[in-house]
Order: sequence, then C-alpha cells, then structure tokens
Amino acid sequence: MRILDLSHVQAGPTCTQMLAWFGADVIKVERPGIGDITRGQLRDVPNADSLYFTMLNHNKRSITLDTKHPKGKEVLDRLVKICDVLVENFGPGVLDRMGYTWEYIHKLNPRMIVASIKGFGPGPYEDCKVYENIAQCAGGAASTTGFREGPPLVTGAQIGDSGNGLHLSIGIITALYQRLRTGRGQRVNIAMQDGVLNLCRVKLRDQQRLKHGPLTEYRQFGEGIPFGKAVPRSGNDSGGGQPGWILKCKGWENDPDAYIYFITQAPVWEAICDVIGKPEWKTHPDYAKPPARLPRLKHIFATIEQWTMTKDKFEVMEICNKIDIPVGPILSMKDLAEEPSLRKTGTVVEVDHPTRGKYLSVGNPIKLSDSISEVKRSPLLGEHTEEILGKVLGYSAKDITEIKQSGAVSAPQKTRSAAA
Repeated sequence: MRILDLSHVQAGPTCTQMLAWFGADVIKVERPGIGDITRGQLRDVPNADSLYFTMLNHNKRSITLDTKHPKGKEVLDRLVKICDVLVENFGPGVLDRMGYTWEYIHKLNPRMIVASIKGFGPGPYEDCKVYENIAQCAGGAASTTGFREGPPLVTGAQIGDSGNGLHLSIGIITALYQRLRTGRGQRVNIAMQDGVLNLCRVKLRDQQRLKHGPLTEYRQFGEGIPFGKAVPRSGNDSGGGQPGWILKCKGWENDPDAYIYFITQAPVWEAICDVIGKPEWKTHPDYAKPPARLPRLKHIFATIEQWTMTKDKFEVMEICNKIDIPVGPILSMKDLAEEPSLRKTGTVVEVDHPTRGKYLSVGNPIKLSDSISEVKRSPLLGEHTEEILGKVLGYSAKDITEIKQSGAVSAPQKTRSAAA
C-alpha cells in the first residue's frame, strides 16, 4: 500500500505513521525549504528537527514539492496516479483550491481513497479551523473534565488530534478492504468533533440517564448536591459502574505523583474491608451492599486514603493486586520513560537521528504476533526526493535534473536563507 501524505502537524501524521508502522510506503510531501511546520516547533536541539516532528513521522519518506509550480503539479499528479490513499488535514476547502477536488483526483485515479480530517462535519461550523483543544471543547470532553466547582479542562491525552488520526486509519483500512470488492476508491472523512464525542460516549450515556434521576455513582449524589440539566464535571469519579477515586500515597507531600487510583469493585468489597482494617463494614448495613455505599463514597474513600497514605503507590499496588482489588499507580512521564517492560515490548523505543542524536519515542501500541513493527527514524526534509522521482515515478536522470533546475522541488533563495 502506498500513501500520498499531504498532512501536517499531528492528526494526519498520526494516521500515516500508524499505517507506515504496519508496512505502508508513506510518501510525505513537504514545502521546499520549510517542510512540515512542526519540524521547527518546540525545538529543543538547535538546527535539528524537533521531537514534535520526529515522533509523528517515523518510517516515512520525504519529498519536497512546490505544488503551485507547474512542474510540481505535474509531479503531484503522477503521485496521485500511483498511490492508493491520499491523506490530508488542510483547513476547509484548501485541497479544492489547490485544484485537487474529489472529481479531479478520481479522474486521475479511480481507485484512489481520499482520507480527510476536518474540525467539524456538515453544519454551521464546517468552515471553522480547529486544533486539539478546540476539538476537545466542541466534542464534549472539556465540559465533563475537571472538578464540579472548577472550570472545564482539556486533557493531557491528544484525543482530538492523535485520537482522530487513529479513527482515520481505521476508515482507510475499511475503504481499502471494500475496494477489493468494488475496485473503486472512496472518500473517508472524520470530523474532530465527531471523533472526540465517540471517545466521550459514556458521558452521552449519562446525559440520557439524567432524565430518569441523579447519577448515583457520582460523589455529587452522596454529598446531596442537585444535578443540573447537563452531565457535570465529576473529578476522578469512575466512568463505569464501579466507584473509584485518586488517593494520596506515602510521600504525597513532596511527590506530585504519589497517588493511586482505587476502585471499590463490588465482588472484592470484603477484601477491601479487611485490607484497610474495617472488617465491620462487611456486614454493616451502611456499607455491606453497593446501593448503601453510594451516598457514603466521600467517607469511604477518605477512610481508604488513610490506609494508602501509609504506603507508597507501588506497595499499595502489590498488596491489592494479590487479592484482586483493582488499583493503578499514577505514573509520571519519567516513570514511563524509564520503565524496562515498556522498552522490552517496544512501546517505548530509542531512535537514532542523524542531526539530533538518540531520543525516546512511543512505538506501535498495537502488537501483532506475526508482524513486528520496526520503528525507523523520521526523514530529513526532502531526503528521498530524487529516489521518489526516479524509482517510484520513473523519471529519467535528465528529467530529474530539469525538475530540480525548474525550482519545483527546491526553495527559492530567500526561503533557504531564512530557514538557515
């Protein structure tokens, strides 16, 4: 599978990187002399591609191309003809204004799948530009994240960009499978608002439940605070049917991550009572059954916290896992970067780069038993231009020289000087 990658920043590159990890030949088209804007954003090593770029563009090839130049457009047309999938996340209408409408692309290559990420689907906001945090706010994540008495919050996980890149990759694979039967390409569209809402489906569930009464698993219920017309922010309440909360562990005064998530799962309630030193709760009418515990969650978790504060988070995890109590330590990025098991499974990988040296990246989170993903470094800007022109598109050495001399694959002198 060959992918024509016209995407940039995070959402599209997440999609194409995932497909590249699984073996797709991803040809990333970039502006001469500039490239993907993230090459220079949040740069930590002078005169080297930023981690923002390198960690989203592994296993790809880069060709520089001025798509406004006649020769550049000729090259892009050829790429459209020989690729299986075109991926783009331009602003609304940009691809059409470049001259690459669905009709034009389909005329060049009827088997082409055109995959697009936009901020919104058809409707009043479809022409609006959207970034990660806007998608989280428009898709229902921010309004339900945070504490009840505080403002809406965005999450640290990039559910708007990276989340929708993964959604798009699923759509592409489905379209490719259907093409085996029909022989035709089709459009694959994901609106960032839609994708975020898909990841917030439990909150849409709760919105409907509100019509029939309070959300009893929310601590707000036990505190006697009335619910409004919309799903409230619920702090660290569990999104499922089992109450949970983040509790302090030993050392919390000086360590911002000395916490653990503790779930009071009904089948192991008696084990919880024993481990925290409250055996009487196993038979007490206020605590023995789940419905009785719901109005008392604040007190219950405060009591459990008195126990967790006597142990570090890993001790709590070790004790609880032995008796099937579901808990999870709050792991920092430092913890994760240094975790040996994640290195062993390829979830965290060390990559060597010719200009910035070695760095850590997230590897492929999806593990296939017969198809092990190898994480290869991201390409330098235009690193594979000649290779793609000659070996992929079939241009002769003379043709390649003419294309290079025309300026279609190189930056104007002014741009090169500014980039330097």
